[in-house]
Amino acid sequence: MSIENTMLIKRNPRPRRGWVKFTLAAITLALVAGSLVAWRASSAKKEEKKSDADKTFEFAKNDIAVVSAQNLGLVIPVSGSVRPVVQALVKSKVAGEVSKVYVREGERVVAGQVLVSIDTADLKARHDAQQAMVAETKARLDLAGKNEANNRTLLAKNFISQNAFDGVANSMQIAQANHQSTLAQAAITQRALADAQIRAPFAGIVAKRAVNIGEKISADSPVMHIVDLSRMELEAPVPVGDIPSIQVGQEIAFKVDGFQDRAFKGKVERINPTAEAGSRSISIFVTLRNDDGALKGGMFANGTLAAVSRTAVTSLPISALIEEGGQTYVFALKDGAVERKPITVGTKSPERGLVEIRDGIALGAEVITVKADGLKHGSKAVVKLAPAAPSTSPALPAAVVPAKMS
Repeated sequence: MSIENTMLIKRNPRPRRGWVKFTLAAITLALVAGSLVAWRASSAKKEEKKSDADKTFEFAKNDIAVVSAQNLGLVIPVSGSVRPVVQALVKSKVAGEVSKVYVREGERVVAGQVLVSIDTADLKARHDAQQAMVAETKARLDLAGKNEANNRTLLAKNFISQNAFDGVANSMQIAQANHQSTLAQAAITQRALADAQIRAPFAGIVAKRAVNIGEKISADSPVMHIVDLSRMELEAPVPVGDIPSIQVGQEIAFKVDGFQDRAFKGKVERINPTAEAGSRSISIFVTLRNDDGALKGGMFANGTLAAVSRTAVTSLPISALIEEGGQTYVFALKDGAVERKPITVGTKSPERGLVEIRDGIALGAEVITVKADGLKHGSKAVVKLAPAAPSTSPALPAAVVPAKMS
């Protein structure tokens, strides 16, 4: 590099200083612009909050309900599976081999009809042996009776002592006891022979057959499940709070799956005296007549139970309820402002769209029954007046122009 160029660079440092000034100015401008944007955003939020605070909600007359005392006419939903009231799992009383099965699933049986026969060869042999024991003890009893009569005659003539007669009389008593024992054993074997014919305990329908020919079964083995479909029963859980409104004998209407166009009726037969642990519900038992056998065990039924008439209670529309965070509340109107009122609800009547209010709001209070975005405690609200009724005089449509007379 030449000496002249070196001197030229030293004499011109200005371009570097100008660049620095430009950079500082740009940074300053950016900071100012950022501050301005932040200020405007903060101002907008303040204005928005201010506008929300100044916002007035308008509601139609139909959007407001008055808390009043009404008779809800409590209706309790009831549902569950129906089952036969009378049913039995028939079991064998004796052990043996199944020799005959007379019925199958779905067949009707009458009381006393033979369902299953068990081979009786062994049972008959035991019974015959016991009958022989009966004959033996009877012969011994007869002999002891004759000895007792002869010795009684000898005692009367003082040919034998009283002790000798007492020994003979004791032998007579032992023979009589032995005979009674063998008679009892014979009755048992006779009953076993009869029990080899397993019979239906009542008239009904075979729901399940548990044995087949040739199977060996033991005593107390199940062989048939018999059901009587003429009376069905439904067990349904009911909240503890609704139990005081239910009485034995109350009627209930049912709809059953598969019978959409048919209504079934039943009555409350029993009420469980204790609540189910953990569920806080009490079971009620409803019986239904089923003379035509249309209902089958296991069908699902839905019904409504019209409870005992109740006195008027504080109530309001269900649509006014708001549930949030495990708390139930309503928005009430008072002096043009919205108040948040936590409440305690009671019985609901979905059919009428009403709910009982037990605590939290007084009679005559006005509550909002519709949902509105941004509505909160302290918001301003007004109720719009209904528009004036239109004039009854006929008005000419605007698009119609009267024709000019010529």
